[in-house]
Amino acid sequence: MDCHNCEAIAVYNPHNRPTEELPVIYGFNNGGYFGWYEAVAISEDGYCLGSHVCSTDAYIPYDLGLLEGIRPDRHEGQYRPHFPDGYRMEYVSKENIKAHEGLMKAIAIATERYKETSPGGDGLAKVEIECSETEDDSSI
Repeated sequence: MDCHNCEAIAVYNPHNRPTEELPVIYGFNNGGYFGWYEAVAISEDGYCLGSHVCSTDAYIPYDLGLLEGIRPDRHEGQYRPHFPDGYRMEYVSKENIKAHEGLMKAIAIATERYKETSPGGDGLAKVEIECSETEDDSSI
């Protein structure tokens, strides 16, 4: 049994496949500072399946639903639709992010996909903001 601080890691395995054959969803700290850490769940095929702002790094496995029985809303709404035939969760601590081969591959796939689909193909987001003038500012 895989565990994080001796708590079972979440696994969805409707076909009883060997756990090590299931695709992985990685949860990790994508940066920030105390009180505002960006937790991200990314699939091994490079899709961001969820994120959350956490007050401390220690809450990431809970807030992303990486542990068994935690955050069923994330599993039903985000993770299972992406991997309906099963998946396993894996927490990557901030100390191990750059050395974690699987996570780094998922990030590289996501980066390439974004470059291919972003306007101009440069990987930079293009945001257009439309402003309108109103006399009544009460809706702001």
